[in-house]
Amino acid sequence: MEPDLFTAAAEERQEKDPTSSPLAVRMRPRTLDEVVGQQHLLKPGSPLRRLVGEGAGGPAGPSSVILWGPPGTGKTTLAYVVSKATNKRFVELSAITAGVKEVRAVIDGARRATGGYGQETVLFLDEIHRFSKAQQDSLLPAVENRWVTLIAATTENPYFSVISPLLSRSLLLTLEPLTDDDVRGLLRRALGDERGLKDTVALPEDTEEHLLRIAGGDARRALTALEAAAGAALDQGESEISLQTLEQTVDRAAVKYDREGDQHYDVASALIKSIRGSDVDAALHYLARMIEAGEDPRFIARRLMISASEDIGLADPSALPIAVAAAQAVAMIGFPEAALTLSHATIALALAPKSNAATTAIGAALDDVRKGLAGAVPPHLRDGHYKGAAKLGHAQGYVYPHDLAEGIAEQQYAPDALKDREYYTPTRHGAEARYADAVEWTRKHLGRKRS
Repeated sequence: MEPDLFTAAAEERQEKDPTSSPLAVRMRPRTLDEVVGQQHLLKPGSPLRRLVGEGAGGPAGPSSVILWGPPGTGKTTLAYVVSKATNKRFVELSAITAGVKEVRAVIDGARRATGGYGQETVLFLDEIHRFSKAQQDSLLPAVENRWVTLIAATTENPYFSVISPLLSRSLLLTLEPLTDDDVRGLLRRALGDERGLKDTVALPEDTEEHLLRIAGGDARRALTALEAAAGAALDQGESEISLQTLEQTVDRAAVKYDREGDQHYDVASALIKSIRGSDVDAALHYLARMIEAGEDPRFIARRLMISASEDIGLADPSALPIAVAAAQAVAMIGFPEAALTLSHATIALALAPKSNAATTAIGAALDDVRKGLAGAVPPHLRDGHYKGAAKLGHAQGYVYPHDLAEGIAEQQYAPDALKDREYYTPTRHGAEARYADAVEWTRKHLGRKRS
């Protein structure tokens, strides 16, 4: 086997002294059955199981795959399992340090191994999105002719970062963020496993919950923090990892915040009220508390979208597009980078001019409808496209506004019971001053009586 990140020397050293390797390395799964999460990719007959030789017989060989997912979800772990479980020749390259020369050397070696010894080659290419188009092109003949079976890993959207010919010759496997239960199971396994901490320390529930918040679905981060905290506890002669020890070790305080209880709603309420009150600093404080507590970024983004219409409205018409863009970005990138996007949106909303006119307008309109104030649609506004509509008087007398110089026709639009009702009362704040002038002008030209 050619040198790779799983070298024989490192493995020999680890066998002699397991603690010489980080806990995250020691706890790497040895088989696909030990992998935490990603069960949608590990079903019988899946591409990954075929790569390790499970059911890979017959005329259909294993396919090249591209693993796409956030950091810490198991891309390198899956490659490691394949390297340990397969009888194939396994070579690892990183797109950070490798170039076309190294790729061609691997391909030449793969062709010799196949022709001379009948041995297949699996190439693990980490961070493939860092390869240029020319570098990715150099992989095409080997993948197409199956001189190598490629396992490529990326944290970037492959539809933007991987060339189409390579995508079409590979299976795209999307790794999902690990759940708290996934990471919790991994932590508990590490505490008791012989490769891990061997039950030398205990992890109380409150410390475990904070550790899960710190991890944010990243298995590597969780195990790194656990190892550091366990080392500190053992150095102090403690038999369990206290919350204080964990906080001191990772320099990150546990936020008192129950995502299922009052704190969840109280802090979210305080965030929105601070935005409404234009206190950008208080809004950022509550946003930070929600982020540190492990709040779902999508929940925060939803609240910001509501605030943009409820409290800002047409005083700043850009507020809602900013909030919507933030929600879309959060859904694509997740934490930790999503914190930047949420901060961007929170600051913009807090400093925007405020108006609840859109909120009160629809509230008043809904109130009238619920009270039964509706009435028939005026005949001239009814649909006149079907046969017989004219005989019913539908669409008769309707004035087409575009035919008029001012683009507005003095005719009745609302039902009789509501013809003089006014729901929208714009403020003079920010851009809504323009709408205030517009609504005054249009109502006058519609011939509406002042209520």
